[in-house]
Amino acid sequence: MAEPNASTLKGLPAPRRPLGTGIVGKRWLPFALVFALLGAVPIAASLAGESFYVSLVSRMMIYALAAVGLNLVVGYGGLVSFGHAMYLGIGAYAVGILSYHGIGNGYVHVAAALAAGALVATLVGLVCLRVSGVAFIMITLAFAQMLYFLAVSLKTYGGDDGYALPARSDFGFIDIGQATVLYYVVFIVLMLALFATSRLVHSRFGMALRGCKSNERRMRALGFPAQRFKLMAYVASALVCVLAGVLLANLTRFVSPSYMQWSVSGELLIMVVFGGVGTLLGPVVGAVAWLALEELLSSTALGLPWGGDEFLREHWLGLLGIFVVLVALKLKDGLYGSLAARDEEEGA
Repeated sequence: MAEPNASTLKGLPAPRRPLGTGIVGKRWLPFALVFALLGAVPIAASLAGESFYVSLVSRMMIYALAAVGLNLVVGYGGLVSFGHAMYLGIGAYAVGILSYHGIGNGYVHVAAALAAGALVATLVGLVCLRVSGVAFIMITLAFAQMLYFLAVSLKTYGGDDGYALPARSDFGFIDIGQATVLYYVVFIVLMLALFATSRLVHSRFGMALRGCKSNERRMRALGFPAQRFKLMAYVASALVCVLAGVLLANLTRFVSPSYMQWSVSGELLIMVVFGGVGTLLGPVVGAVAWLALEELLSSTALGLPWGGDEFLREHWLGLLGIFVVLVALKLKDGLYGSLAARDEEEGA
């Protein structure tokens, strides 16, 4: 059967907005709240004299950006990738390698990172998308581990120990050497990524992608190039993670193979599920909540007797795991996804 052309796509009905993805009606309120809170962090940190929070929330937003990218294939494409950390590493190493060779121009860093990420994502996607389910998960993990060990073998750039950047990327009049400027650069990139994702998933392409997730065989029978749609979504999601890697390298002024570890891919997946799979704001809420809990449980002193504080600091990962289990049992759609589902029911 012939593939659908532009006229065929125009004839399709307008796509129904997925749960919690529309910035319409009352749904704009959570977006406005998150926008206002994140935008006000540097001001609040300056008034409180706690500059640490600027770096902490910058890190949260960078991982939120990566989670937004991953959610594009997991939430809307039904493709559970366990290897998106490699794109985080590609973005970081593009900055690190070019900086090592004396190229400090930030625009060159971004261009090189996106070009490398697009090439790797296209090649990996062509292989991985030949299978589905557990096989897809395992192949994405295998590719990520290959790039991880490749980074470990790059002794010129620090090998397993990583490489400290001599300076942050130079973007001309945008001086990201200042923590507050870098914060707002990350903030703007995250907001643009959310806007672009919203437009994408509500487009004809987004409707077709969600159709492939629901029933790929039927979409193929209708003449839609399901494989091409999934590949395009996979590459787009990878490029968002590449941008997150560029920003992460500049935030920490350090690149390391640890950015590509399988555990980082797992954390990104947890952030997506924690906030709400297939919702626009869910990955942001999930990333902020996950990293905030990580920071609180690993460093907070509650004044507990009999060495309770020390016990908590040593076993905070176990407590974090218990919290995730409770959320999974009580809020099956995630923190934000459950809120969006309740609003959907009330509006029905």
